[in-house]
Amino acid sequence: MATLINTKIPDFKVQAFHKGAFKPVTQNDLRGKWSVFFFYPADFTFVCPTELGDMADKYDQLQKMGVEVYSVSTDTHFTHKAWHDTSPTIKKINFPMLADPTGFLSRAFGVYIEEAGLAYRGTFLVDPEGRIKLAEVNDNGIGRNADELVRKVQAAQFVASHPDEVCPAKWKPGEKTLKPGLDLVGKI
Repeated sequence: MATLINTKIPDFKVQAFHKGAFKPVTQNDLRGKWSVFFFYPADFTFVCPTELGDMADKYDQLQKMGVEVYSVSTDTHFTHKAWHDTSPTIKKINFPMLADPTGFLSRAFGVYIEEAGLAYRGTFLVDPEGRIKLAEVNDNGIGRNADELVRKVQAAQFVASHPDEVCPAKWKPGEKTLKPGLDLVGKI
């Protein structure tokens, strides 16, 4: 199995439901900024609204960090609107909800379940150059935590701006980082 880390995202064009309207989203919309692709199986389900609600609660913080969030499922943009209009949890969402009914994006990110026509719970962080810096995929019964995603985005952004440093386990902004080198081998 090949990794997606440091690969470029493919060219794409999908419809989104965002701020009460339908709009196209392409890879050009990502240029020059950090982006999170947050794949989930389907609208009107069980774990999905808990995760999307959690992400909605962190959206302002991610925006202040220069990150756009794109939730993605294999539903249509019409279904996203219907879910947004009927669910109190989903009504909180201010980020674009991408429609992937053909499964193109889900396949490109390696989360498509062919026999079901759904996506696994995949979280991907894309840097301003369009390269994937974080790739996590959960089985569909395992929900994610937006707090941990925020921490990982902070670490990725730190490493991008400090290429000679790395972030150790549980690192948070302001804490000590490491400078890889021979002097550290066997001393951590």
